[in-house]
Amino acid sequence: MTSVVPDEPVQGRQGHYAGAVTRLVAFGADVGASWGLFTVGAAALTFSIELVTGAKFSLTDHQLASLVALAMWEFLYFAYQWSLGGKTIGMAVLGIRVVRTDGMPIGPRQAVVRTLTLPLSFLLLGLGFIGILLNRDRHAFHDRLAGTVVVYSWDARAARLRWLARRDTGAAA
Repeated sequence: MTSVVPDEPVQGRQGHYAGAVTRLVAFGADVGASWGLFTVGAAALTFSIELVTGAKFSLTDHQLASLVALAMWEFLYFAYQWSLGGKTIGMAVLGIRVVRTDGMPIGPRQAVVRTLTLPLSFLLLGLGFIGILLNRDRHAFHDRLAGTVVVYSWDARAARLRWLARRDTGAAA
């Protein structure tokens, strides 16, 4: 059995600046994951308080505390994952990661600065994201302040070659 090899090699995207659509979809996935985890945690907290005290408890009666808890959760969700591995759950699914402008992994400082300045890109009526569309290096406002860039972290060509190698060895056996 012979395999067909294309005339031109498939280009890998590893290390290239991530595009606006990929970043937006990853952010949407992170918002969903983050809110889902927060909701499960809030339900567990409500259940635990009712179980211990025996009284009816509702987080809607404590809106300010809930808002503070949500803000702290969002900060921890993004800053911790970025400082740990340079990517969040949504970024990992879509194959992108945050690195320093020199290509090295980001540290806790860059992760915290990026997390704290991310809301500024929204508060500027979304203008903080224009750089993703217009600049060659696709820096958003919070990327510039943190000294970071978002790049593709997987190599599609290498993954395809590994898959083909496994398929060929399976056919030969």
